[in-house]
Amino acid sequence: MVKLSGAISQLSNAKVLVVGDFLLDSYTIGKTRRISPEAPVAVLEVEREEHLPGGAGNVVLNVLSLGATVVPLGRIGQDKAGELLVQIFKDEGIATESLVYQSGYPTPIKNRIIAENQQIVRIDHERILALPELLEQEIIDKLPSLLEDVKVIAISDYGKGFLSPTLLSAILKQAKKKTIPVITDPKGSDFSKYAHSTILKPNLKEAYAAADLPQDAPLEEVAKRVLQSTQAEVLMITRSEKGISLFYPHGECEDFPVAVREVKDVTGAGDTVLAVLSCALASGISLSEAVQLSNIAAGIAIERVGCARISLSDLAQRLLEMDVQNKVFDEDHLFALREVLRHKPFALVGLSEKTGLTTPLFQALSQLAQRSDWNILLHVFDAEPDSGFIAMLASLRIVNFIILNKEGIAELCQSIYPKEIYLGSAEGLDKVDSAFNPLVQPEVILFSSVR
Repeated sequence: MVKLSGAISQLSNAKVLVVGDFLLDSYTIGKTRRISPEAPVAVLEVEREEHLPGGAGNVVLNVLSLGATVVPLGRIGQDKAGELLVQIFKDEGIATESLVYQSGYPTPIKNRIIAENQQIVRIDHERILALPELLEQEIIDKLPSLLEDVKVIAISDYGKGFLSPTLLSAILKQAKKKTIPVITDPKGSDFSKYAHSTILKPNLKEAYAAADLPQDAPLEEVAKRVLQSTQAEVLMITRSEKGISLFYPHGECEDFPVAVREVKDVTGAGDTVLAVLSCALASGISLSEAVQLSNIAAGIAIERVGCARISLSDLAQRLLEMDVQNKVFDEDHLFALREVLRHKPFALVGLSEKTGLTTPLFQALSQLAQRSDWNILLHVFDAEPDSGFIAMLASLRIVNFIILNKEGIAELCQSIYPKEIYLGSAEGLDKVDSAFNPLVQPEVILFSSVR
């Protein structure tokens, strides 16, 4: 397995343009305790309401959460829902100048009714309207300036009428001229308007519909037809809990399974994939690693109710949980660890292979690990520790992370600090006093950065 905890350290603040249909996702959340006397339906006792950007807006928030610079391009209505979307973006520090208002167009609203963490019904307020030619041309004229410094274009089509064939053609033409990759999340069964996308990313149902083949047809045949009709460089089919499959024009294919603990809601998982894929490729990460990261993020998303906003911390935490070898860090892979520990208290324990893992030391570590909200970070300060010793430590469930060199611990502690510090000995753990000056004791100089 590729050490993806290192790959996410490459994620940067590269500029991503997100183009598409912007919706308002509303959530009416409560509990159902009785049946209505008026009809045989449950009565929802509302506890709270939430409003979030949906559609392309969900992609925007996920791109932002991954540390990239995001520019949203789309339309909204001159209504309360549109005003709320703009305000949410402004509160997040997102520039909204490229969001255009269309007179008479109602901002689409999807209101999800949720009881006991389960969506029971969705109420949609929307009207599909074409983009007026004058407004369409106004957007096209602005494309050259909007594409300045953009590394990737993410197209999120929800079929609301904004992404006309003319506008899509202009975007793809400008992108080709500037050699900017375009990742397209299509809608409907006619993919011809997305022709020449760098990566075309339909879900399984959409792919079969676009290929005009029955559901029992081989997926390879579906991919072949879609690639021939769209001339896309890569076809990326998202398959929900079955993962992601990549197909290429010359017949090659790759499958990326996803590990999911519990499927609660697939809402917005495609948006998550589009966002992570865009950020990864914009940061120069390989397609294979970008897809793996996207798959892992999607796995997190479908474990949550509603459109999930996946952060770098979420992604890093899951990567570290997937493989015990991801517990072991050097300087090149500290980014993931820093993102996880930034939001969690942790105890730093320094120990040596010479001490070994004695029964008293193991018992002391186990006792420390009983603090359920804490993480244990081990620093093995031997110059060249035995790989077997490190593997043994990594296999312990009570140990969350391991750093092998003092340069790594020094770099980490420049930005985040442990709540407590301990030195391991054959007799157990010795707590380091907060006023302790490690500079006078060379054997614990590893803590010289800790304040």
